[in-house]
Amino acid sequence: MELIFISVAFIAGFAALKCNLPPLVGFLLAGFALNAYGFESNDTITTLADLGVTLLLFTIGLKLDVKTLLAKEIWLGATVHNLISTAFFTVALILLKTLGVGTLAGIGIEQLVLLGFALSFSSTVFAVKSLQEKGEMNATYGTLAIGILVMQDIFAVIFLTASTGKIPEWYAISLFILPFLRPLFYKLLDWVGHGEMLVLFGIFFALVVGAGLFHIVGMKADLGALILGMILAGHKKASELSKSLLNLKELFLVCFFLNIGLAEEPTLTGLSLAVLFMLLLPVKGILYFFTINFFKFRVRTSLLASLTLFNYSEFGLIVGGLAYKMGWLPGDILVSIAIAVSISFVLAAPLTRAGHEIYQRSAKWLKEAAAEKLHARDQLINPGHAQVLILGMGRIGTGAYDEIRTRYGKVSLGVEVRADAAATHRSHGRNVIEGDATDPDFWERILDTANVKLVLLAMPHHLGNQLALEQLQRKDFKGQIAAIAEYSDQLNELTELGVDAAFNIYSEAGSGFARHVCDQLKPEFKL
Repeated sequence: MELIFISVAFIAGFAALKCNLPPLVGFLLAGFALNAYGFESNDTITTLADLGVTLLLFTIGLKLDVKTLLAKEIWLGATVHNLISTAFFTVALILLKTLGVGTLAGIGIEQLVLLGFALSFSSTVFAVKSLQEKGEMNATYGTLAIGILVMQDIFAVIFLTASTGKIPEWYAISLFILPFLRPLFYKLLDWVGHGEMLVLFGIFFALVVGAGLFHIVGMKADLGALILGMILAGHKKASELSKSLLNLKELFLVCFFLNIGLAEEPTLTGLSLAVLFMLLLPVKGILYFFTINFFKFRVRTSLLASLTLFNYSEFGLIVGGLAYKMGWLPGDILVSIAIAVSISFVLAAPLTRAGHEIYQRSAKWLKEAAAEKLHARDQLINPGHAQVLILGMGRIGTGAYDEIRTRYGKVSLGVEVRADAAATHRSHGRNVIEGDATDPDFWERILDTANVKLVLLAMPHHLGNQLALEQLQRKDFKGQIAAIAEYSDQLNELTELGVDAAFNIYSEAGSGFARHVCDQLKPEFKL
């Protein structure tokens, strides 16, 4: 049976990819197709799906700064949206019940509030997958969306703990020791190296130290994985650890999306109510937009974050499943939530992928806040006398910056999407600002680029470099552009798109290594 699941998932995912849709859409449809032919989920698929979600939350934690969650736009924004969204869905469901929707006829007000609460959540899994595919996890709108989703996950965990009536064991208080063990965890992470032990370290800390310990003390296991990730987030190898788990996590998440389709057999009643849920979804997206925009973020940031959150959530499905087990909601409602979650993923996938185009088409109708009132992360940028712009200040961008400074002096300006990384660079004497170079408005915020002669596209994701190139061309940039890529087909694509020079990062690393050896060791050879 597993061989059939793998085959159908591959074919459906490949078909979705060729239709310019995220593969997860294909996995969802594959689950429904298998269900229609009488296949059911099994323990293997369910276990792998749970492992995928646990590893996902662990890797989210690895990229989270606690200060991010304490930002007003995150904790207050998530709380306000959750309250307003729950109230809206509750009122809408009461109206549908009054209008005679049969499935809701026997449900009381308390149950409708619970259903509204379940529908107010957005999907962490979908959002992270979408952001990773676009290379925009660290973009301003991406960090906002992820922060809000983490707060929603915390709300869901609190509800699940309270509603089951299961109080954590008294020794759960011992979990407060974990942050004080951070130095020990850091030492272990230093000692495991960079190979298979690093991967095993990540699995051990996510599934045993995180999820396992929290489960033992009677708390939600996934929350433990998230918190352990956050404890390790400050380590210099956190990013490497996250990347080492990437393929394993992606494979397990295939089972998660398959499982949604396999879990419940669609019924006509469930499908009709799911369609009504989908008609209410745009209001939820609009509420996200106005909530984020209230904190003086740019229209683009608010819109793209809203599109990322424009879906129903697997956590809503978990909440609904618990309510069903407790006898609070009928089975048809659970089927409706499952179908609505799946349909929302299918519809939201192309919307999130086309987010930049949607913004460009709708920007003229959306009112922007005055420049001086914008959030600190969205202020205007003055490049000064910089003649070289380096977009992406990771290891490659940093190396390029230092080499140019050695050869030509202080002529460069680095652009880094992560605020903490930009601050670290500045503390080391580099001229680096925070900004998202894939953002069309980023280039509008730059006051003058007349002095800039050269732009280096050094971002880690090919799509990010492509988007930045498009923005430069749209701005009619006259200087030279160089870019990096991992694969030969990407080099050809960048050249065709108009870059003046494209370099393979691996071959350049080899030539750079040889150059440093010759410069420092000065070997002499017989010719």
